[in-house]
Amino acid sequence: MWALIGTIIIGGIAGWIAGEVYKGDGFGVIKNVLLGIAGGFLGDFIFRILGIGGSDNLIIELLTSFGGAVLILFIVKKVRAMKM
Repeated sequence: MWALIGTIIIGGIAGWIAGEVYKGDGFGVIKNVLLGIAGGFLGDFIFRILGIGGSDNLIIELLTSFGGAVLILFIVKKVRAMKM
């Protein structure tokens, strides 16, 4: 249970940081944090498949979540651009 709570907190922080990287896209802080949480799970999944994830190191987990959050924000940005 604590691992899930930690993943949500780290994912939220990573989403906020990723939102700062993609500043100006109009997603908003709350949506960036939620996308960051989803990105945390996605990043963890992708890095575990590649064999470089699963560390108990806080910095590695933050970077993994950040990578997943940036990937999700990138995908959402592209999908929003296709709808216009």
